[in-house]
Amino acid sequence: MVSSVPLVDLSPWFAGTTEGRASVAAAIDAALRGSGFLLITGHGVPDELRTATRELARRFFTLPEAAKAKYTVTVGGRGWLPPGVEANGYAEGTATPPDLKESYSVGADGAVGDPEVDAFWFQPNVWPAEVPELAAAATEYMDRMRALSDELLTIFAAALALPADHFTQHTRHPTYTFNINRYPPMTHVGTPEAGQFRIGPHTDFGTVTVLDRQAGVGGLQVFTADGRWEDAPFDPDAFTVNIGDLMARWTGDRWRSTRHRVLPPDASAPDEDLVSLIFFYETNHDARIASLAPPIGRTTYPEVLASTYLREKLDSITMA
Repeated sequence: MVSSVPLVDLSPWFAGTTEGRASVAAAIDAALRGSGFLLITGHGVPDELRTATRELARRFFTLPEAAKAKYTVTVGGRGWLPPGVEANGYAEGTATPPDLKESYSVGADGAVGDPEVDAFWFQPNVWPAEVPELAAAATEYMDRMRALSDELLTIFAAALALPADHFTQHTRHPTYTFNINRYPPMTHVGTPEAGQFRIGPHTDFGTVTVLDRQAGVGGLQVFTADGRWEDAPFDPDAFTVNIGDLMARWTGDRWRSTRHRVLPPDASAPDEDLVSLIFFYETNHDARIASLAPPIGRTTYPEVLASTYLREKLDSITMA
């Protein structure tokens, strides 16, 4: 069966020709209307950076629990999120066991000068002393992801025949989070409970998510427009991209914020140990997001303040 998740080569966009840019914008519009997910190649992010960031993170995850515990935080914090603190299924109102993962989380740290805002959205990043090289690699990776995300938002504007900065005028001092997720093997976590996933079914919350994943038996699944769970396609050269709830609201549901999940570890691959690099991009904390009117949008949502909307979503999945 052909996957509902298409692959889009961004090279013609970066080449800069009118025809090439139009073809990429049209392909992305079609992907986000039909699937909400796509794979992108031709993105320009070096493979070496992706590999180094993943392997340095693995060095942290293999440290003894006592060493990692020094960096313990909960959802929204900067540091180590141990197993048991997050259950994404709650975002849908579904009570589920905690997700079978651990994460190292960093993000936007450029303070805006408002103590209340900075205390949550622009916390200083914390880096493990035991893996000193991780800070530089992850910071460079975040810089690359922010630039790529802004380029995607520019393509989004072209896809909707809007001014080029329609979205990026709201990302001049954005909030974003970079989660490095480790999905431990079954030999480590044991047999999953009923209804337990590496990440439970949910939609993302922000504008655009850029994922560098590893293929696995217990991997990513996407909920199709016709109501099926399907395995997401994998291409080692590609990033997996999807939009979140904020962007779906912004486009008046022209584009889909699509449910997805990461399957639990499987008995057929008890040693499978995966690491994903996930960049969640949002907007300025004080951006006001109003739905685009018809003929672009199909639904008119009440205007929301981005930081308030996103904080409520994060609180909903926090277990501890």
